[in-house]
Amino acid sequence: MFTDKQLQEATALRHTLHQHPELKYQETQTAKRVAERLRALGYRVTEGIATTGVLAELDTGREGPVIAFRADMDALPIHEANTFGHRSQHEGLMHACGHDGHTATLLLAAEAIMEGRDELCGHLKLIFQPAEEGGNGADAMIKAGVLDTPRVEAIFGYHNRPGFPEGQLFVKPGPAMGGNDTFKVTIEGVSGHAAMPHLAVDPIYVGASLVQQLQGLVARHKSPLESGVITVAAFHAGDAANVIPGSAELLVNIRSDRPSSREALAGKLEQVTKGVCDAHGARFQLEHLHQIPPLANDPDWSERVLAIASEYAVSDDIQQLDYMPTMGAEDFAFYLQKVPGCFFFVGNGESAYLHNEHYDFNDRILPVAGGMFVALARGLLARR
Repeated sequence: MFTDKQLQEATALRHTLHQHPELKYQETQTAKRVAERLRALGYRVTEGIATTGVLAELDTGREGPVIAFRADMDALPIHEANTFGHRSQHEGLMHACGHDGHTATLLLAAEAIMEGRDELCGHLKLIFQPAEEGGNGADAMIKAGVLDTPRVEAIFGYHNRPGFPEGQLFVKPGPAMGGNDTFKVTIEGVSGHAAMPHLAVDPIYVGASLVQQLQGLVARHKSPLESGVITVAAFHAGDAANVIPGSAELLVNIRSDRPSSREALAGKLEQVTKGVCDAHGARFQLEHLHQIPPLANDPDWSERVLAIASEYAVSDDIQQLDYMPTMGAEDFAFYLQKVPGCFFFVGNGESAYLHNEHYDFNDRILPVAGGMFVALARGLLARR
């Protein structure tokens, strides 16, 4: 499907992107490289969408479906510990999730798709998205209209997965990645002397009680047949040994696999917090900092992706999973709330895990991941 030269060029580009990571909504040089490459291939390119997003379009001029492929471009504020030649040249920034590989993958596929454009019908959109890492870039791109004019009928994307066999292509129909809700809980008590707790309202004690009660939501309110987890990721209060502080601040992260599990967890956070605080005479403030919906693949499109992968022999190892491969969140879920589609996975091999200072995208999976996009274009936009 790809020549040795194409794979070598895609690998070289991936290394360049890895050397020059950019944070969410700051992907200016990455976007510039992407846009230049797509224009050179012959796509109609729009830049500056949702700040730094890029949209490339191939209108075949023949009636047919409208489909979209998506790649993410942003990096993370992590200091890279790798020592290979293409390590980050920007201290404190790193492509620790493989978005450099995702971008290189879609550019590799874009070349092969353009070469075979005479055999295609319909309309293809290639979405290069900023700010997947905590910036809800997908939501911003949708609001900017990338799914409209013409309206996208189905959308596809992927993520590399460390710990799964190198080059294994797999799909989880239905719930496939967790939703992410992050809250800041501020508990207002009454400060006092550590020797006289009865004259104070101790926010540390109240906060500790809340931590325990929140786990009851997972154990006794969420169905055991659904997935979800609550993590209190930060707890800040006080700075003196003989003083009961007046307030405490907690950061609560909630993961859920579907709307019903989200309602059982995030939906009851305020109720439980109020109950705990009322019981001890404290007050509270609840701030919803960030939200990504659970990612659920359309079952029919998941089946079709697997069928196309087999038809075009994209990988020697094609699997349908019956379990959620991760509770990690992915803002591709915003696209799937608007149009049907499928978010597939490609095994990265036994590499360091995502968001780890030693992680690196496995270049050997480029033919599988890129090949899946090409196969989808050929299978869904075949000239009629």
